[in-house]
Amino acid sequence: MPTPSNAQSPDHVQNPDPSAAPDSPGRPSKPLNGRRVRAAIIGTGAIARGSHLPALARLAEEGETEVVAAVDIDADAVKAFCEAGGVPHAYTDLDRMLAEQRPDLVSICTPPTLHRDQTVAALRAGAWVWCEKPPVPTLADFDAVEAEEGTDGGPYASIVFQHRFGSGSRHVRRLIAEQAMGRPLVAHCQTTWYRDAAYYAVPWRGRWQSEGGGPAMGHGIHQMDLLLDLLGPWSEVRAMAGRLVHDVETEDVSTALVRFENGAMATIVNSVLSPDEVSRIRIDCERATVELTHLYGHSNDNWRVTAAPGVPKAEAAAWQDFGADVPSSHLEQLRDLVASMRAGERPRSSGADGRTSLELITAIYKSAFTDTTVRAGEIGPGDPYYTAMHGGAAGWAPVVTPASQAAPSEEIPA
Repeated sequence: MPTPSNAQSPDHVQNPDPSAAPDSPGRPSKPLNGRRVRAAIIGTGAIARGSHLPALARLAEEGETEVVAAVDIDADAVKAFCEAGGVPHAYTDLDRMLAEQRPDLVSICTPPTLHRDQTVAALRAGAWVWCEKPPVPTLADFDAVEAEEGTDGGPYASIVFQHRFGSGSRHVRRLIAEQAMGRPLVAHCQTTWYRDAAYYAVPWRGRWQSEGGGPAMGHGIHQMDLLLDLLGPWSEVRAMAGRLVHDVETEDVSTALVRFENGAMATIVNSVLSPDEVSRIRIDCERATVELTHLYGHSNDNWRVTAAPGVPKAEAAAWQDFGADVPSSHLEQLRDLVASMRAGERPRSSGADGRTSLELITAIYKSAFTDTTVRAGEIGPGDPYYTAMHGGAAGWAPVVTPASQAAPSEEIPA
């Protein structure tokens, strides 16, 4: 990745590589074979600095990518980001950057309320998208984004679900898919974290409009997505939600019972009230229990497979062999995404594969707020939960005031 002594000033104009420019809006003109993926970063806060830029820089060292631009509404912030990261072009206007730099890939690291419009703009400009979670605030927004994707070879919009990627999750996914340990029967998915009053003193936190939801949406989404990636489609959910400690619009704890299409049953707990913090997935199969215990990311050592009595020792030992340790990370997902871009194939955690977690979260909220069982596929146009996670439910829907209508300008860390 080029490292100039100083980034250009915001909105600086420089003609990009003509070979990277699309012939027409919405589609790249040439395949990516033989050249680097031109990437741009939208939003220059903590997640961009700590995860996206380092991942892109690592692939730049390997000849796969180059970061050509960054965008932020704060001119000083984007200039500092570019100078520190060796990014040549700083912008405060997304549309201008897309028109002038013609990136192949856009990383979106902004608040969820901005994700839909920014993703659509990038797709229409012919760029693939890698968007931080939560992808968008509602299923209606997700479907609007998917409608803008290409139909044959991209561009596509992928969600940052980095916990799917790494040697541990890959190994366990294969074991479950092949039923090497027998059918999955019982599962537990736990994101029990702790956030104090100071955390919620930040104005955009704990609000439906700016954060999209409580711990189910903003914290537990990663573990729930990994559970779905391992077990496959869910069929029905029954849930409860509470506002037990914090003075917020959203919940601060939720629990759910989920049935999967394969017959497995799971419990899900999402909390920001738990001083002993842990992220955990446990799946009991007919012949073994597989368990993941970590906090914000996992390596091989965080997984454990316990064979049932009577399983041959050689077979149990094979289940324990996770291979070379590749921790879950933004970098590993980005590798997979770039490979999909070069192949012109839909990447994982996009389209229907990316929507499933958002649909489950929506169903958890609907079930909790209506005291009903919600089945997969039932929340669509005309359902109040399709356009708002709170569904307008009494006691949960926000009281709209002029102050609450203002969108936050601060980046939401993922």
